[in-house]
This record gives sequence, structure tokens and C-alpha cells, in this order.
Amino acid sequence: MAKVTGQFEFSSDLHAENMLWGATLRSPHPYARIANIDLSAAYKISGVEAIITAEDVPGKKTYGLISSDQPVFASDFVRYMGEPIAAVAADHPETCRRALAAIKIDYEVLQPVTDAELALSPSTKPIHPDGNLIRHQRIIAGDQNLQGEVVVEGVYEVGMQDQAFLGLEAALAMPDPGGTGVEMWVATQWLHEDRKQIAACLGLAESKVRLTLSGVGGAFGAREDISLQVHCALLALRTSRPIKMQYGREESFFGHVHRHPAKIYIRHHASRTGVLQRIEAKMYFDGGAYASTSSAVLINGVTHIQGPYKCSNATVDGYAVRTNNPPCGAMRGFGVVQACYAHESQMDKLAQACNLSPVEIRLINAMQTGDKLITGQVVESVAPVARCIRETDAIAMPAPLALDADPLELVGGTGLTSLPENIVRGVGWGVSIKNLMYSESFDDFAVARCQLSDGVATLKYATVEVGQGFVVLAPQIARTILGVDEVVLDTVDTGIGSAGSTSASRQTWMSGGAVDGACRLVRQRLFEHVGAKFNIDPMRLVVEDTDIVDMIGDFRISVIEASTGVVIDETFEHHHRPTEELDANGQGNCHVAFAFVAHRAVVDVDVELGLVKVIQIATAQDVGRVLNPVAALGQIEGGIAQGLGLAIMEEIVLENGKMRNPSFTDYLLPTALDAPKVVAVMIEEPEPQAPLGAKGIGEPPCISVTPAIAAAIRDATGKELPRVPIRPQDICL
Repeated sequence: MAKVTGQFEFSSDLHAENMLWGATLRSPHPYARIANIDLSAAYKISGVEAIITAEDVPGKKTYGLISSDQPVFASDFVRYMGEPIAAVAADHPETCRRALAAIKIDYEVLQPVTDAELALSPSTKPIHPDGNLIRHQRIIAGDQNLQGEVVVEGVYEVGMQDQAFLGLEAALAMPDPGGTGVEMWVATQWLHEDRKQIAACLGLAESKVRLTLSGVGGAFGAREDISLQVHCALLALRTSRPIKMQYGREESFFGHVHRHPAKIYIRHHASRTGVLQRIEAKMYFDGGAYASTSSAVLINGVTHIQGPYKCSNATVDGYAVRTNNPPCGAMRGFGVVQACYAHESQMDKLAQACNLSPVEIRLINAMQTGDKLITGQVVESVAPVARCIRETDAIAMPAPLALDADPLELVGGTGLTSLPENIVRGVGWGVSIKNLMYSESFDDFAVARCQLSDGVATLKYATVEVGQGFVVLAPQIARTILGVDEVVLDTVDTGIGSAGSTSASRQTWMSGGAVDGACRLVRQRLFEHVGAKFNIDPMRLVVEDTDIVDMIGDFRISVIEASTGVVIDETFEHHHRPTEELDANGQGNCHVAFAFVAHRAVVDVDVELGLVKVIQIATAQDVGRVLNPVAALGQIEGGIAQGLGLAIMEEIVLENGKMRNPSFTDYLLPTALDAPKVVAVMIEEPEPQAPLGAKGIGEPPCISVTPAIAAAIRDATGKELPRVPIRPQDICL
């Protein structure tokens, strides 16, 4: 309600009395040695209260989600354009800008390493003390010498995509008296992980760092990593005053991680009838200057390279690599987006080579529950791959383009650039598999607390709401289990155990499971209270609407009346089944569960101008169980828009390591006018492992829609188009 009435407080709305502003000085160079830092001129500016550099970090000098390899401030080398070197606290943002401009830094500019494949060459010097290789993972399965009757191969590339959330990074830090601790309000994806890294850098116990979630304006993975949190807290402790930091749009491009660019060499072997027999692949993921989640992205990539298809034999090598490009990390569908673009492009080549349709080749090879991945893991999840394909195929196609169509409906829209006779329609397919939750033996859990008193349920959890709708889902769960009308959501902060990150399509399963478990414990205690008071066996009691009733008698009491004057308080910690790390040959049960989706794209292409208009996306998605139909459709439509952006618009343009388009003027995003008609079918086959039967919906929509659109453009143009985003010059030249 607060969002639709304009009353919602985003992190950029934060304010405190006696507040100072903080700002960060960033490197203009992708790679350079820092010879000297001179702060003297900046200190002379009136209103400047503090300037901090690497030597002012009292605890750990580095941080990182998986590997602590990224400096809080660069001190010897800068390894990407935009790397933080210093931070300033002052009385006004303009004072901060003047102070940053006055800091003099002497650089010895070095030649950046910007190609991930070349970064692994023996002749390339390491750009980081830990080397250029972040992680290498092999997958060796089955017959390594099998040669198919039909062989197709290709080299595919995916550009660097930005999460492009609309709510920019911002935080407010309040120091405790005497500098003994700090309290922060911040837009993030994982409060407890932030606290862990912040406390380590501040040299404080975690109990001395308290985090409260501030309003998040989108995330998509970019808020998993630390951005301004440590800088803001350090300035607050240095000045003993509240500090607010917030990024503008350009700084946001430098201040958070992006989707990994990837280059994938891949070969498919099959029988003449189209049965997939062996996959060979070599995958390079450009992690940029620091590790972030690159190792997890790599694992997702290599373990999903077979797609949602049966295949017993594979030879796969994957590399996550450091370069002097901007750091890359989590983004919606991480690792699987890149793999899917390659395997779906290959499936179309295979269909053509076997004289089959795109639908036929996919149905022949569709994975089922009980099949094995190339890692040896059995797919125990509900796997309605063939059903996804068939139900998508059954969706009606859009009407053909009329020669007398309204010019505003043509490719180019209000530009009135296209003529109907130059427009060619194309149809393409994409199908994908996506793992859910965290993998490789990570101790993934979520904690929730439920308190019931006088008919009101109060929920407490640290689950971050980034717009996915958990603030709607959690009360739904409580109302259903407890039979209450009123549910209050307590503050989301580190005052309770971790809920993990809002990522990896995990919160409905994990935090939903935690809320479900806490509410069930409360309900059981309420039944025991009613049973003792009215001499009824609690095992006979159930909730029916807003009443507690006796299943074999005529006893009935409202939940409000039953809970009046009592306080029942329970906390529940939900875990999923354990996973394991892959061995040297890439074998092991490293994932928890999987979801599946199919997409069919219809596009119009002006083949002379290279312009594309996506007319329709048809999709059938495996969702397990729909808990909130409106929210589910919103996730599907939003994911499709993001996948469309990667297909034909969105790319961070890098030139020798320098970002050339850090703005929404030059980084092109789909708008409402670019959004196609989405026709969605939700396939409900409840997942037995999931506490509520529901699978995460957020990531799959953006994964296979990109190759579907690319395939449709290929269908219209006859061109191979091995790279996304597809640019006008790729089509018309």
C-alpha cells in the first residue's frame, strides 16, 4: 500500500539530525599502480570533516562474498575503472564533490587485461595476488570418445548486462557513543552477510554492528555484494556523526557487480534421429577484477550446459577468470543464462541438421523426473519439460502483420522508419532448466518467528523484500495456517537469525518454509491451550476459516477468542536437504532442486535497418504451486522483459577496460513500449520437497527467453547471430 500511495521510504529517503554526507573517490583507470595520494588540498576545503583511505581501515582490508579478495580501498594498484580509493565526509554533497576533485593521486598507468581467455595465457602476468584464475571446473561423464552421426558446433558470446535497478544504492550509518559500534539502514539483499563483512572490516564483533533493511528499489543480484556499506560505517565511526551515502546513476554502474560476459565453445553429438548423445564445451566467464560470486556462477554454468535434455556423455571445462574489466557477480539466472544461450542455439542447429522442427528436437530429448544430469545427480524434482513445450506450442500465434498496419505498430514505432514490405516475421524457441537455492554443500537456512496474541499474528524475519512480494506472501501463509485476519510484519533487521539472501529463487521455499514452520508451531500450542481449557484432545482440532473446530464434535471457537489474553511465541529454522561439492570430474549432488520453462518468441525484423520488435512471448512455466497468481505473473512478465533486454538492447560497452555507457541515455533498457504481449501458462505440479509445494518463479523467465528471441531473429534473417545482445549492424550488414 505504501508503494502505490507514494509513502514508501526508499533508502535514498533516509535522513538523520546532524547528518554528514559521504562520497567515494574512484579510479579513472582500469589498471594502474598508485604512486602517491595527496589529501592536503581536500582537507583545506571548508565543510570537509574526514577523509579516509586504505590505511584507515581498522580491521580486514578486504572483503568478498565467497573469497575475500577485494580491497575496501585500493592502496597499491587499481584493477578496474571505478575502484574506490578514498572516501570523504562533508556537510553537503557539493562539498564532497569538491573534496574528491581536490585529492591528487599519482598513477603509473598499466596495460589492462580485458580478455578472459587471454588472461589465462602463460604469457599474461597476474593482475591480482591470487592470480587470474578464480576457478576451473571440469565435468567428465560417460564415453569421452563417442562421435555422433550428426555433429553441430558453435562459439557463442554473451555481453555484460547491468541489473539496472531503479532505486540507487544508499545507506545511513549511526555511530554508537564512543565509537563502540554502529547501526546501519541499508538497501541490500542479505543483511547478515553484510553485517559479517562490515564487522570484519571495522574490526568489531558482529554484535556491535546492527543492520536494518531500508527500502529497496530492485536488486536482481547487484546488492548481494558490498558497495558503500563499509565506507559509510567507517566515516560514521571516524566523525562520530550520522553519515548518509548515496550513488547517482553513473556511480551505480561502477559501484555494483554486473552479469558475467561469457564465451562458450560447444559441440553437440547426436544420432540421425536427433537423440542427443554427447556434449563438449569450453566456457569462459569474465569475472572482472575481483571474485564476487564468480565461482558459483561458473558451477551453475557448467552444470546446466546440457539444458533440460537427457545426455549421458559430456566433456566440459569451465573457467572463471579475473580481468581488468568491472567486477561481475550475481544477476538473475546467474550462470545459467549464459549456458542456455549456447545450448538452445545448438538445439536449433541440431534440429536443422536432423531435418526436425525446433519443437520436435526438444521433445525427443526432454528431461523427465528420474533422469540424470551430466554431474551424475538424479533429477528428483518434478520435471514437466515436455508439458512446458507442448503447452507453449498450443498457445495461439499472433495475427500476421497486415500490409496496411498502423505505422505506430511497426518496427521502429514512433520513429516511423519501417515499411511493411521490409519487415520479416520470425519464430524462435528456448527451453531451460534452473537450479533453486544454493548449491555445493552451502549451509542454507532461513529463520522466522511468529507471535500470536488476541487474534493478531506478528511475524519477524530478516528476509529482504526487493519487490518480489514476500511482504504479501508471508501474511498469506500466516492467515492460512492460523485463521487470523490481522498480520503485523515486524522490522526486518539483524535482530533475528539469518534468512539468507533474496536470490537464487530461494525465498518462497526457504523463508516461506520458515514462516510456515513457525506458524505451525504456534498453531499447535494454540490447540494445546484450547484443548486444556475445554478438555478436548488437541489432535482433534483444526483451523477452519477464522475458527478452531473439533473435527468429530460440535465445538467451535474463534481464533480471536481462543488467543485472547495469551501470548504464544515460536521461532523456526528451515533447512533444505544437504548438497555436496563436485569432485574433480564434476560429479556430485551439488544442487537442491530444479524448475523448468519454455518460451516461444515471435518477432518482426526490418532486415534493411536491423530493427527488431518482439510481438509476442508465449510461455509455460513449471511453478510447482501458485501461491499468489498476480505476483507470479508479475515475476514472469518482469523476467521476460529483462531477458528481452539482453537479447536485443542491454550491454555495458567496454573499450580497453573503460566503461563507455554508464547512463540510461546510452545503456538501453526496454520500456513499456518495447514490452511484447506475454501469454503465460503456469504448470502446477506441486514439488514434494518444497514446504508449500511452490518453486521459485523469479529466475526462469529471463533465462530461455533470450535464446528464443535470438532464434526468432535468426528465423527471420537467416543469419547465424552467435552473440547477444543482437545489434542492428549484426542483422543488416
